[in-house]
Amino acid sequence: MTLEDLVRLRRARDLMDREYAEPFDVPALARVALMSAGHFSRSFRAAFGETPYSYLMTRRIERAKALLRRGDMTVTEVCFAVGCTSLGSFSSRFTELVGESPSAYRARDHEAGAGIPACVAKIHTRPVRNGEAKPSPRP
Repeated sequence: MTLEDLVRLRRARDLMDREYAEPFDVPALARVALMSAGHFSRSFRAAFGETPYSYLMTRRIERAKALLRRGDMTVTEVCFAVGCTSLGSFSSRFTELVGESPSAYRARDHEAGAGIPACVAKIHTRPVRNGEAKPSPRP
């Protein structure tokens, strides 16, 4: 992979970071990166370790967690606010990445983290990939 390819891939990744609620698909992101859809998907995965769709969903779930912690929006409102179009898919993906349902996450007390700056909270509350949120068995 060339440096120019990485710059183009970062351009698409930065767009997903900024406009996570937009209805992106691989062909649209590939156009931003000036690549074919197939080359973009393969290159994105090689560069960042996950597919463009997985990356976008992680951003959406990350933002959903912040909105749910505020507590002033319903789970359905949060689902649509972050760009998801199916409450069932959103709930399934949220549960997979976070380890609990959006409703359970929203209902939890989040006061302990209220005084933490957003830039620090983002690091500690970032969703993890591939079912890593499931608790590991204790020895």
